Amino acid sequence: MPTKKKLTFEQSMARLEEIVRKLEANDATLSQSLELFEEGVRLTNHCNALLDKAEQQVSMLVRGEDGAMTPVPMPE
Repeated sequence: MPTKKKLTFEQSMARLEEIVRKLEANDATLSQSLELFEEGVRLTNHCNALLDKAEQQVSMLVRGEDGAMTPVPMPE
């Protein structure tokens, strides 16, 4: 499955699981295994980028002295 179209995180993870199963089955040729591995690396990078983006969007609300809720970045 090519990764040229923008896959969702869930689609990427499902494909990664499929790749792992195929590699663990140990019935692919060396060339096929390398292609699967390379696709897996691309998907992993894509998932990491999506997670980084989501983490940047996550914030928690803190009640300020005036009682108003203020979004603040999540602590590391």
